[in-house]
Amino acid sequence: MKACRYNDGVDFALRDFQRDDFDSLWRIDQECFAPGIAYSRMELAAYIRLRGAFTVVAEPPPGRQERPANNGGPDTESRRKVLGFIVAQANQRGVGHILTIDVPPASRRLGVGSKLLAEAEDRLRAAASRSVVLETAVDNSGALAFYKRHDYSVRKTMPRYYSNGVDAFVLEKELLRTPATSKLFR
Repeated sequence: MKACRYNDGVDFALRDFQRDDFDSLWRIDQECFAPGIAYSRMELAAYIRLRGAFTVVAEPPPGRQERPANNGGPDTESRRKVLGFIVAQANQRGVGHILTIDVPPASRRLGVGSKLLAEAEDRLRAAASRSVVLETAVDNSGALAFYKRHDYSVRKTMPRYYSNGVDAFVLEKELLRTPATSKLFR
């Protein structure tokens, strides 16, 4: 687990996905994206299990877990508060793919998305990815501004990419080697 501090002392930790996170992640995906863009349960589960894929979860640091209000469900006490997550995949061709990055509105503007994206990029570099691509809806101005701040560029438009008929931009970023990762490539 990697502890992170960002924006005025907001604390959160990053960790790998655990099977009991799935329902929370799926609910967050439904909250973050419109019907036709949000993944079905089956789609999200399939992406998490893809060969070369990894999922990173952001949560309050240990000892500061916030439990959701008891809604009578049997697993309420065991669930942790999830602040956001990212699913990414490294492939054999040296191109990483961000499949989804989801941060619910209550966790936005705290640095959660930036830290998740940086962690995914670091892992992709370590897996010998030279670049990373992702898709986002052409009308998602918040996501486009976020990716522009992180040096992603629009490479092309994919007409009617989403099942609701919305076009997508394909964005790409070159992953430069850092001193820590350059040793991996010798």
